[in-house]
Formats: sequence, C-alpha cells, structure tokens
Amino acid sequence: MNPVIGLDVSKGESHAQAFLDRGVPHGKIFRFNHDLDGLASFLNYMRGVESAAGMRPSAGRPL
Repeated sequence: MNPVIGLDVSKGESHAQAFLDRGVPHGKIFRFNHDLDGLASFLNYMRGVESAAGMRPSAGRPL
C-alpha cells in the first residue's frame, strides 16, 4: 500500500482526497478551513487514513 492525500488549497478553504493505493480512493472528499479548528480536523482525517492504511500517508498538491 502507498497511501497518499491529494490537496487542493484555495483561499480560506482546502479540499483533500485520500487514496490508500493508486486509484483506490478512501472515503469522500474532505473539506477544511484555514484556521486552528480546520487544521485540527485535517490532522484527525490524516490519522484516520493512517489507521486504515497501516502507515502514514504522504500529503501534497496534485500535479
């Protein structure tokens, strides 16, 4: 497994989509605000992906 989280960063809000492996999406698109609560919720989202995949996901902007 090669878990990754793709990020679309916009002004004030971002969208994330996790993939457990190439072409295998995990859940729905996750939206979060650019504030402390939003970043805390994104951290929890990443921890959930890590738990499902059994390893820490990479995160980055899609090419």
